[in-house]
Amino acid sequence: MATKKQSDFRGVAIAAVIIVGWAGLLAWLLQRPVSFSSPLTYLFVLLQTHLYTGLFITAHDAMHGVVAPGHRRLNKGIGTVAAFLFAYNWYPRLLPRHHQHHRHVATEQDPDYHGGAFWPWYVSFLRQYITWWQLVLMALTFNLLKAFFPLENVVLFWMLPAVLATFQLFYFGTYLPHRGEHAEDNPHKSSTQAKNHVWAFVSCYFFGYHYEHHDKPYLPWWKLHTAKS
Repeated sequence: MATKKQSDFRGVAIAAVIIVGWAGLLAWLLQRPVSFSSPLTYLFVLLQTHLYTGLFITAHDAMHGVVAPGHRRLNKGIGTVAAFLFAYNWYPRLLPRHHQHHRHVATEQDPDYHGGAFWPWYVSFLRQYITWWQLVLMALTFNLLKAFFPLENVVLFWMLPAVLATFQLFYFGTYLPHRGEHAEDNPHKSSTQAKNHVWAFVSCYFFGYHYEHHDKPYLPWWKLHTAKS
């Protein structure tokens, strides 16, 4: 019982760090003078992109019930907030689609799978997860933010990281692991990154270890590296 409580606390605490870190850094960056000649500007863009990606990874873990195991309402609540902060994604809409991906991985019934060339697959991926009302809300938020903050700050630290994070999630979490042909004895039709925990975390919160995720979906992202042999 003690182990379960510790796991619950750690999952919620890690989710809180990502959500609060994203919101706090964004609030600060929106007011910070932008210098295009400073490497820090681009470093902050990458950091905010990584935190945006962390929002979706947190929502993803909630879909597997591993943010707050044993506490369904808390788990769903955290997942809903994290998804909504990532370009107004709606958790109840994402949940069935993601489990459909796990049940029918790399088939015609898989909403994440397209096959073939990179760009057509990326467009198909976006069409699966972006709705018109998200675009409307993003447009409204953009206009609201630029009424209070400099335009370059809004573009660099709110809009651009969201786009880059979508690319990051697709490239490392969908395209690389599921592209091409997979052996018949590969039940998850997934490949995996070479073992390098630093790069695996930086690239996409260990989700390059994608075969391991499909094989052990009950592991939260911060334990996924333990499944890598």
